[in-house]
Amino acid sequence: MNQKNSLGLNSCFMDLDDPLELFELWMGEAKKKEINDPNALSLATTDKEGQPNARMVLLKGLSAKGFVFYTNLNSPKSLELKKNPKAAICFHWKSLNRQVRVLGSINQVNQEEADLYFKSRPYGSKIGAWASDQSKVIKEKSQLLKKIEEFKKKFKNEDNIPRPPHWSGWCLNPSSIEFWLQGNDRIHERLKYTKKIKDWKKEILNP
Repeated sequence: MNQKNSLGLNSCFMDLDDPLELFELWMGEAKKKEINDPNALSLATTDKEGQPNARMVLLKGLSAKGFVFYTNLNSPKSLELKKNPKAAICFHWKSLNRQVRVLGSINQVNQEEADLYFKSRPYGSKIGAWASDQSKVIKEKSQLLKKIEEFKKKFKNEDNIPRPPHWSGWCLNPSSIEFWLQGNDRIHERLKYTKKIKDWKKEILNP
């Protein structure tokens, strides 16, 4: 018999007042089950015309402040976030039949945090951050490869590559977090946390 929490949901939803604590537990299980990139998430933003735009990025930090990912600050996603600092993210772990959806406001991480993460990246990724004008059109790939070689010559010391001024991170501060578990006959289980002034409100949603 499946164990239930106090709300009558599957025990995997636990009985926690803080959704970030529950998310960390679910992410811990995903890291054990998902073959590739359990930290992959779909990020949705909107442009100035209100056109939604979604793409996959990787979660690189989680704290009381929120969910952190890194990117080129001149990329479409960053330009859209500068215009409308609100976003939605979604994690889907097929191996666990689970999903987490998050809505919230977003802001750029501080310089020290960005520097610290950039320093942890592999040499090739650091060079790529300098060489790529993310999402801009190029005539042929050889143009990018040439720039990569040029920056490798410029930054020969693999342990001393500065962070590009156009590269940093974004932190999504959640206003709501929904946890979803697949059920038989599409009777899925859904638990939504909504942020109040100092705490979170929990609600069960219909599938």
